[in-house]
Formats: sequence, structure tokens, C-alpha cells
Amino acid sequence: MTISSIFVRPTDDQWVPTDPGVRRRVLTHDDQLMMVEFAFEAGAEGKLHSHPHIQASYVAKGSFEVTIDGRMETLMQGQSFIVPSNAIHGVRALESGLLVDSFTPARADFVS
Repeated sequence: MTISSIFVRPTDDQWVPTDPGVRRRVLTHDDQLMMVEFAFEAGAEGKLHSHPHIQASYVAKGSFEVTIDGRMETLMQGQSFIVPSNAIHGVRALESGLLVDSFTPARADFVS
């Protein structure tokens, strides 16, 4: 990643595998805010989980079944969702896709 104090240019070697068929790369962050890309193969899942961070997610490509605290909706490219702190949530890619997630505060576990 080439970083200046303002501009970030991520590289392909920054992808980290997470769940089967899912990978992520941190785009930018400071202590208070983080932006992360998640790439999904068709059918891949981001398993149900929770964390204390508030999360806002944008469907940059594809379509996803999104579950937040037991409520499931299908979201397509250009749509978004927000996950409150400690809410149980997860996604399933209906086709290959890309989510761009923002977290506040930043996820220290993603950069350690």
C-alpha cells in the first residue's frame, strides 16, 4: 500500500483470506475510522458474528443476503446497510461481489 497523509493506493498483495471464498483488504484507517473491502465468490458467506464497532457497508458489486439481528434482506449493487454496535450480523453472496465496509472505531484486529 502506498500511503501519504491523505491518499491511499491499495495493492493486490494486501488481500487476506477470511472465510472460505472471502477475502479482505484494509483500504485506509486511523484510530477512529476504518474502510475495508471484502471480496466474495458466489455462495460465500461472512458468518454470523458481532463486534462493538458500528459498521456501515456499501454493496459495490453483486448482490447479498444480509442478516442483522435476525432480519434478512437482499441488497444489490448501490445499496447499503448499517450494523449497530454488538448486533449479530452476516452475509451470503448470491453472486460474486464486493462490499466496502466502514468501521468506527477502527478494527485493531484487522491491522495487528
